[in-house]
Amino acid sequence: MCEKEMADNSLLDHIEKECGVKVSACFQCRKCSNGCPVVFAMDYPPHRMMRMLQMGLRDELLQGNTMWVCATCETCATRCPNDIEIALVMDVLRRLYQKEKKPDRTNTMPLFHESFLQSIRNHGRVFELGMVGGYKIKTGDYFQDARLGLEMFKRGKLKLLPQRIKKMAEVRKIFARAGHKE
Repeated sequence: MCEKEMADNSLLDHIEKECGVKVSACFQCRKCSNGCPVVFAMDYPPHRMMRMLQMGLRDELLQGNTMWVCATCETCATRCPNDIEIALVMDVLRRLYQKEKKPDRTNTMPLFHESFLQSIRNHGRVFELGMVGGYKIKTGDYFQDARLGLEMFKRGKLKLLPQRIKKMAEVRKIFARAGHKE
């Protein structure tokens, strides 16, 4: 096998080091994919993501939607005979994407993820109106959900002002431990 054909294992090594998960132990039994409640919405099912990591297909992994669709329910980890925590792998991939990729208004999933985390970072919980406002500014799609938002506001489902939690220092510590920067 020539050097060009060999898999680039730098991403696999990074993932395994970052989250302590032995992705290379995956033998493609598909139990993770068969139990995943959101697999129908993924570009690649979880078992295929693990194989793509093993093969060093960095660009394909980071361009897909699977890491953004993952609900982090950990059904995959529960079913895995090798105790591979795929939800942790997905989280590391999301952080890697946000560190390496430029913002792209056509791929709105990372923008939603970023707005969601920013809301929690700022208030200790999700402030829906602020989160959606930040998301809409990032996507440039201001009016698509305006009618729904107005209806939710009329019914008292959206608050005008955020409610902060008392122990914001603990929230900041959680974000710091998870590797998220302000």
